[in-house]
Amino acid sequence: MFRKILAATAAMSMSAFGASQAHADFASCLAGLKSAAAGQGISAATFDRVMAGVTPDPKVMEAFNSQPEFKTPIWDYLAFLVDEQKVNEGRAMMARHGSALASAEQRYGVDRHTIAAVWGVESDYGNLRGRWALPQSLGTLSCTANRRQAYFRGELMATLKIVQRGDLAPQKLTGSWAGAFGQTQFMPSTYLRLAVDGDGDGRRDLVDSTADALHSTANFLAKSGWQSGAGWGYEVRVPAGYSGPTGRNPKQPVSSWAAKGITRIDGSALTGSGNAGLLMPAGRNGPGFLVFKNYDAAYSYNGADSYALAISLLSDRLRGRGGVQGRWPTDDRGISRAERKEIQVLLLRRGYQIGEADGAIGALTRQAIADYQRKSGMTADGRPGGKVLDSLRSGR
Repeated sequence: MFRKILAATAAMSMSAFGASQAHADFASCLAGLKSAAAGQGISAATFDRVMAGVTPDPKVMEAFNSQPEFKTPIWDYLAFLVDEQKVNEGRAMMARHGSALASAEQRYGVDRHTIAAVWGVESDYGNLRGRWALPQSLGTLSCTANRRQAYFRGELMATLKIVQRGDLAPQKLTGSWAGAFGQTQFMPSTYLRLAVDGDGDGRRDLVDSTADALHSTANFLAKSGWQSGAGWGYEVRVPAGYSGPTGRNPKQPVSSWAAKGITRIDGSALTGSGNAGLLMPAGRNGPGFLVFKNYDAAYSYNGADSYALAISLLSDRLRGRGGVQGRWPTDDRGISRAERKEIQVLLLRRGYQIGEADGAIGALTRQAIADYQRKSGMTADGRPGGKVLDSLRSGR
């Protein structure tokens, strides 16, 4: 027993030594960053003000290193981000902030529906902005070995410059674990380059000023090549057995796509000037979209077709247009946020400890869904789809 106690004491001592060494290394890294910041014109007072009390956060590195086990199908992604709730909320917010949207549209040539769509997808119109303190998350990523360490150090420097400029106070710097923040989720370096003053107060505040956030988003899209007065694209009907090129690029003249037998979804002739790509995000058996240069501008915001398509389709819905008409290649429909919340409510009634029913599907909810699926003879993939919801509703 005495030997076990000695071994345990030794292990605790080694652990304490390891923790102490890690904090010493972190402090040394911060000192180096402070020197680097001075070389970029950032004062010691600004550095100390922003980085006071910052310690390494292992949860940040967990988020960085984690690879999602569940890949969201495109029909789930769109069902969640372009549901009736998002559309109705968006129309209400557009009415409330009509003046700011109109001035952003006039200033940058980007239509208000697209600006609002980015706002809705990025932060649910300002309601969801992230919970991570940027100094701590970016400090952790800057001082812990990782494949993007230099990038995150650059973002930390940009964060310090934002504070030094007087745009934001340190306590306003909360966002994603990777550093995106504000109502339209700019990275700090993007903030420095493209954030603008939309309300005329002389500051660029994408956290508390909706006008600044909307104008900045319009500026981002304009700088990304947005063509004023043009659309992003539209849904098309692709002939059965089509085996030609697909994807955002390479683009071809509209006449080339027409020659391949492709029409608008209602069967009418293709329209639009300039070259376009044929996007088929679920493969040859799913819906198709002809996408133009403005789609590329939306794509540049987050670098993913699922994201760009969500922005584009939500902007259409905010204009009063319909949703996707083609059928997704699945027999298990995607569900809305309200339906996701209903799944959680029904799981809670069955005794699953998943926390609050908020419509956000996290690890606990997926584990509960998988357990329910297993017990119900379904494929236990943890996916919150229509089949699971229908089964829970039936009381099976």
